[in-house]
Amino acid sequence: MRRLPALWVMGLANGTLGFASGIMNFVMPQLMASVHVPEPKIALITAIAVSPNFWFVLFGPILDVRFSRRWYATLTAALSGAAAATAVLSLHHLIVLQIAMVVCNAAAMLSSSALGGWLSNIVPDEQKNPLSKWMNIALVSGTGLIVGLGGELVRGLGVVPAGLVLGALIFVPTVAFLLIPAPGPDRRLAGESFAQFNGEVAAMLKRRQVVVVLMLFLTPCSSFVLPNLMGGLGADFHASARAVSFWGGVGAFIPGLLGCFVFPLIARKVRLRFFYLGNGILGCLFTMSLLLLPRTTGTYATALFGEYLFQAVAFSIQIGIIFEAIGPNNPLAATTFSFLTASTNVPVTYVTLVDGRAYARAGIPGTLFVDAAIGIVTCLAAGLVLKRLDGRSGWVQPDQPADTVREEA
Repeated sequence: MRRLPALWVMGLANGTLGFASGIMNFVMPQLMASVHVPEPKIALITAIAVSPNFWFVLFGPILDVRFSRRWYATLTAALSGAAAATAVLSLHHLIVLQIAMVVCNAAAMLSSSALGGWLSNIVPDEQKNPLSKWMNIALVSGTGLIVGLGGELVRGLGVVPAGLVLGALIFVPTVAFLLIPAPGPDRRLAGESFAQFNGEVAAMLKRRQVVVVLMLFLTPCSSFVLPNLMGGLGADFHASARAVSFWGGVGAFIPGLLGCFVFPLIARKVRLRFFYLGNGILGCLFTMSLLLLPRTTGTYATALFGEYLFQAVAFSIQIGIIFEAIGPNNPLAATTFSFLTASTNVPVTYVTLVDGRAYARAGIPGTLFVDAAIGIVTCLAAGLVLKRLDGRSGWVQPDQPADTVREEA
């Protein structure tokens, strides 16, 4: 096997997912708003488009058979780019646009999964945590870059050239694949891979701790879906198209990195489940506070910065909780990780739909109030339930504090 390239080179190959996420979750709502698609319709389309973030895991076993993971990562990245270009070019054909957005997100998730499985087999264990850091940086920076750049490309180049450029950008990170050694394909049949996956999921769900975490993630305690809608709400805050692109890019990039740095500092002192619920409550109170501010570009920028910050912290805590649930030396670690990660995206879909309905009834105030109220109520309810469960069985082993489990994981 050839010598491995630098970790940052391999990690930044995950930029495909960051670019696709930025286009689908922010740029497309912005573009749909520019052609006067109603906000409730934008919310519905966005909710359907982000749904692959949880059901894509059902197709994961395909990535382990017949062809190499580099082949799957490359092919699905190309499919994601083609779908993104199709979506941008179909602003006046909403059915085509919606299908293209679903395909773009699903293909990008599969490409990232294939890349993760590929790198996990060739990177030494002691280098996997730094690799994870660079993969997350690729996701955050890729999203921020494309959010800030996407609208400007459309205004500067026109819809057709911009659509082609955005689609091509999704595929660009795969250039790094040429530098990374790739083991040969797995010769198992798809039926064997799916049977193994189903068996591992069944075994995983027998663990009470995993079920508790799954129940926590399926509730909208810290879903923070407003960033997925803010791209289409600039006009409600009297923000220009250029301001929406600029503050969207800054809001996605800086808070995302800040959240990654804040998380480990607080996690050393607070147990993760309470950190998760506390972050959810504080974030929802921030959302509620936006009701008191005037509808200006400054408020729009503040909303983006705050929502992305609480979202980034929530994502980091979710990964920490998943590591705790996996524990050390778990033979089902990969299946548990992918399954629980997918579950965190379920509330993102249905809360986006609820927020869209709230906007249809009461505009921005309705969206902000309903989104915040749902989060606060579910965090408080989840806290009561988890406290009772914690009193019976404990979240971690009695002789092993949460910090120790997290460090071992």
